[in-house]
Amino acid sequence: MRPTPAGSTRLLGLLVVVAAVGLLPWLSHRDPALTVLRARSAEQEATEEALTAIREDLGLGAGPLHLLGSWAVGLLHGDLGTSWVSGHAVLPSVLAGLQVSLALMGAALGVAVLLAAALVAPVLVRGRGSAGAVAAMLAAVPEFLLATVALLVFGVWLGWLPTSGWAGPAHLVLPALALGVPAGGLLGRLVADALPAVLDERWVELWRGAGVSRTRISAAALRRVLPPLVPQFGMVAVGLAGGAVAVELVFAVPGIGRTALGAARSQDLPLLQGSVLALLLLGLVAGAVAALARRRLLGPALRDAGLSLPPPRPVRVRPAVPAALSAVLAVTVGWGLLRDPYTVDTAVRLAAPSWAHPLGTDALGRDVLARLGHGAASTVGTAAAICLFGLVTALALGFLPGVAAGAADIANALPPVIVGILVAAAAGPGTGGAALAVALISWPALSAHAAALVQEVRASAFLTAQRALGAPPSWILTRHVLPSVAAPVARHALLRLPGIALALASLGFLGLGAQPPAPEWGLLLDESRAYVERAPWAALAPAVALALLAGLAVSGASYTQGRSPRSSRQEAGVGV
Repeated sequence: MRPTPAGSTRLLGLLVVVAAVGLLPWLSHRDPALTVLRARSAEQEATEEALTAIREDLGLGAGPLHLLGSWAVGLLHGDLGTSWVSGHAVLPSVLAGLQVSLALMGAALGVAVLLAAALVAPVLVRGRGSAGAVAAMLAAVPEFLLATVALLVFGVWLGWLPTSGWAGPAHLVLPALALGVPAGGLLGRLVADALPAVLDERWVELWRGAGVSRTRISAAALRRVLPPLVPQFGMVAVGLAGGAVAVELVFAVPGIGRTALGAARSQDLPLLQGSVLALLLLGLVAGAVAALARRRLLGPALRDAGLSLPPPRPVRVRPAVPAALSAVLAVTVGWGLLRDPYTVDTAVRLAAPSWAHPLGTDALGRDVLARLGHGAASTVGTAAAICLFGLVTALALGFLPGVAAGAADIANALPPVIVGILVAAAAGPGTGGAALAVALISWPALSAHAAALVQEVRASAFLTAQRALGAPPSWILTRHVLPSVAAPVARHALLRLPGIALALASLGFLGLGAQPPAPEWGLLLDESRAYVERAPWAALAPAVALALLAGLAVSGASYTQGRSPRSSRQEAGVGV
């Protein structure tokens, strides 16, 4: 059987990602020899002779192909190399971190399933309804934001649970909640939104007339709903792997995500390579398990034909909701833009909100409102540029459906955090690197949408009539196909703007995006964690702003639901 274009694109994309991981020492913007020299002896002078000796020892002078080949050979033999910082083998560190992350992800998955069951139960009992705005908001809230709020409320203010470490079951509760609640909201909304259409099908009415019990009908409806949604469940598991990086950082959990982030910051590239490969492996295994589960649920009769759901009922969102959220954000940002975000006044450091400083000040006495406003302007501007790039790329590749579908699958398997870590290791952390990381995995969703629209327009009857009348292909393309495709894809790109801004904020929170003293929202939230007990308002200000942004992402996703089989969380751009 010949491989399909989509399958070839998936394989090519996977090979490119693995090759990029293997070439990290060559792609790095820093001299790896200098990193190793500083790790081995901080007092030794960085002479050219010493650096050359280290390059020869690491095999960095033989060129990228030799470097990639030797790394691949070691990988095939189970050798991930030696850490440049500690001098220890990489594989045990990766396995230790992976074990912790798997335990955390398992607990988070349990939280997600329980929450999803609570959201789905009312629909099964009443036979109608949906998960509603609560599930949508839970699905859109970024893990790093939920983790910070949970630490602040339950760890600092109430003191119920430990805020850091990995010493027992109590230390697992807050990280599992922060990681599992967004996933549970997404799972619950996917199933609950699909159930009403299934319960309206003819067979349900016949079973009820025959006296079949409600429990048996509910079980059959769930079995009918789950197979088409299983691929989405696999993507939720991939999202857990990406979200674990931020959660492990907030709660100081020694997992594989925190290991990868620490390796990127210290330029310990062998450890970073092993950690990123472990995160990619988690994504691939999640996808394979989802595919296997779908085949088992379908059974032999429907395995080849597949099974699709009726189109979900669109979720109606009152225009007043996004309008109110936009108004609050606009007023806050506009007010902050009138102030100076860089003025340092140590006399009022960590000051509480007042008339002079409506949202208080940070550890350097800088006005939080000013930094919030200026940070929004830069973040939204960067997100708008990414949306424009995605729109142009989608319109160009929309005529290659196989390529668009394969690229979308690869992007789904790569959380932005992983791409952000790779870009930061190669080009260094910064706004440009964060924008590049988000842009690399945000355009495939738009391309898949454009490809579906192109196929639909090309199959329409009026184009057949145009061809029969002798209209040239260029005329059909410019006057019919492109206008029919460009407008919906442009709206889709615009609706992804809040979610892309959230993705940029998440990279800034992890130290992979904007660098101090830039007033970026994710960076503001990260900086405020150091003094959250003394000045919680400094953390609450960017947290509330990010929550409002998540609300806008949910409102935008509601308008795209039912148009595409992708989940509302991805349509909004959250976790892209």
